[in-house]
Amino acid sequence: MRVLVVEDEALLADTIAGGLRRHAMAVDVVYDGDTALERLAVNDYDVVVLDRDLPIVSGDRVCTELVSSDNTTRILMLTAATAVSQRVAGLGLGADDYLTKPFAFAELVARIQALGRRARPAAPPVLERGGVRMDTHRRHVLRDGQPVTLSRKEFAVLSELLRADGGVVSAELLLEKAWDEHADPFTSVVRFTIMNLRRKLGDPPIIETVAGTGYRIP
Repeated sequence: MRVLVVEDEALLADTIAGGLRRHAMAVDVVYDGDTALERLAVNDYDVVVLDRDLPIVSGDRVCTELVSSDNTTRILMLTAATAVSQRVAGLGLGADDYLTKPFAFAELVARIQALGRRARPAAPPVLERGGVRMDTHRRHVLRDGQPVTLSRKEFAVLSELLRADGGVVSAELLLEKAWDEHADPFTSVVRFTIMNLRRKLGDPPIIETVAGTGYRIP
């Protein structure tokens, strides 16, 4: 899942991003609404975590512009305002969910994961193919009944391959979904991650390279 965090309190924004990355999400961070609109125009995000009180361009305006563009990105609004009328107003702008500060981080993660499932075609909580079984909620992976320990990036890449249900996933899409905007598209990071996945998943190899196209689990 790829997430954009839009929050003008830099410490809070960076803390949120760090926590989400520990849950195998690719996270970009911006600190004002104007930059948020720029990122949303060029990148495909599953979820945007959007503070309402932003400098330059308000969170409300970012929300309305995103909704009017027919973008499939789901919007989770954050605000310090606790009044019911404020929450109703935020949802009326087109936000998909609303969370008041301060919040429990576990709740934030759960809400983002729920919105992410709505942003794309729903996938079952347990993905299975080629002898691999992945519990996406508990982040457990088994190969032929044996546990496999994966890094966050390896888990994210494997989940995309399993979601494809035998289809080919391009290296570009894997880079987009598992890494943030700072990843160099000309590096070999995807290839090395696939190599490590193959090693950890063991024999017989299940991740197939489709020349010039990408990777799949047939």
